[in-house]
Amino acid sequence: MASVRQWIEGARPRTLPAALAPVAVGTGAAAADGSAIAWRALTALAVALALQIGVNYANDYSDGVRGTDTDRVGPFRLVGSGAARPEAVKLAAWVAFGVAAAAGLALAAVSSWWLVTVGAAAIGAAWFYTGGSRPYGYRALGELSVFVFFGLVAVVGTSYVQLERVTGLAVLAAIPVGLLACALLVVNNLRDISTDRPAGKRTLAVLLGDRASRWLYLGLVAAAFGLAVVIALVRNPWAMLALGALPVAVGPVRAVQAGAHGRALIPVLRDTARVQLGFGLLLAVGLAGSG
Repeated sequence: MASVRQWIEGARPRTLPAALAPVAVGTGAAAADGSAIAWRALTALAVALALQIGVNYANDYSDGVRGTDTDRVGPFRLVGSGAARPEAVKLAAWVAFGVAAAAGLALAAVSSWWLVTVGAAAIGAAWFYTGGSRPYGYRALGELSVFVFFGLVAVVGTSYVQLERVTGLAVLAAIPVGLLACALLVVNNLRDISTDRPAGKRTLAVLLGDRASRWLYLGLVAAAFGLAVVIALVRNPWAMLALGALPVAVGPVRAVQAGAHGRALIPVLRDTARVQLGFGLLLAVGLAGSG
């Protein structure tokens, strides 16, 4: 039986900035175009965190039962390591999805019921990333899904439930957040190329190869910071605060470009999450300052 510590590790807390950053930016965008509503922002955060934990457990379960995690390079996995029964990890994933659904229903009730459809799509995307008979994460579509759901949907959705309208600022601000979420997945899959390829998991990193994946990572990070400058120029100079996260990005970018591979990329994954969180929080503060 897995310990509490192993269950926490299996939830992959290092990936949680992918849930925190878009909610912060969406709330900043809401403050810029009207006013932020604290309880709605916190409920949106609960949705995002529960979805992130749910997809992590779902990925652990699905990859584990397929045997993809038998020869694991990255962080601890519950099923692949044999620490927990697959059924228990699957249940944990659906409990997390249930929490996300309950919080999402509360937001839909006070804003718009069409959000239920968006929430159902998000849960479906989370499960079928590596679940089902034809997981799209095995077909190089993971980055696209992350950009949509942890970028566009998360930021615009957070802003929408507070303003009850979609704004251009929220859409624009969602793009760099989504790019950094993609960078997180790219470096994760770059680390796993050597084990994913023989297991038949055709991630974007497997298709592009090692060298091109490293340049993609650099391009995603650079584009995110470049868009912060664009937002500052077209809307609010205070958005330049997001550049305060640039020094944090130097280390992981250098490591990736220097050829770090395998376990040496685990700290890069952590540091990329820190870049995403710092960028998101600083951008949120900058956006809120224009309200």
